[in-house]
Amino acid sequence: MALIETRDLWKTYRMGSEEIHALQGVSIEIERSEYVAIMGPSGSGKSTLMNLIGCLDTPSRGSYLLNGQQVREMEDDELARIRNEEIGFIFQTFNLLPRATALHNVELPLIYAGVPGPVRRARALETLERVELSDRVTHKPNELSGGQRQRVAVARALVNNPSILLADEPTGNLDSKTGLEILTLFERLHGTGNTIILITHEADVAAYAHRVIHLRDGRVEQDVRQSHRSPALGVSI
Repeated sequence: MALIETRDLWKTYRMGSEEIHALQGVSIEIERSEYVAIMGPSGSGKSTLMNLIGCLDTPSRGSYLLNGQQVREMEDDELARIRNEEIGFIFQTFNLLPRATALHNVELPLIYAGVPGPVRRARALETLERVELSDRVTHKPNELSGGQRQRVAVARALVNNPSILLADEPTGNLDSKTGLEILTLFERLHGTGNTIILITHEADVAAYAHRVIHLRDGRVEQDVRQSHRSPALGVSI
């Protein structure tokens, strides 16, 4: 059973009397532990598809199964639980609380999940260690570099051990060296079994994934599995 399965997925927006078809019959399957890039130019539908996969929006028609469950049949409480516990979101703009420490930012999903304080703190510290930020737990976002802020965001996404890491242009606000560090981190996380879905318009970022789904005009134009040398590590993957 695929982790993610979309069947003839459509998303249509009405603008006055006009209909805009952001997605037009997208059917894809993503298995557990895959590393997939969803790539396309502006207006291709990749952000719309990301919002549907992340249960942030609902399709106009078609179906989306997550872990074999039909998402459109879920109640709001179940969708909220999935967004907090099953899907770890990583955004281009980090979306950290500016007055909170790195530790508290990472603890937030656990607070929403009702995890007790001592357990919450231990898990947050352990996750910050996974992204090599053990020495920055008391720092606030304005005391961290862009790369460190994104690592905090990655730790926050990881702390609930989600089924999926969903990263939207995660290197978009970073310089090339720092972006490389984040992509190398993703490669390491994938190596430990994490399912990663990377949304990007940049071919050199998509090159890190093991599979690239190309969207154009709301349709799947290409779906290519990549067997190549890792751009980050210079080894075959």
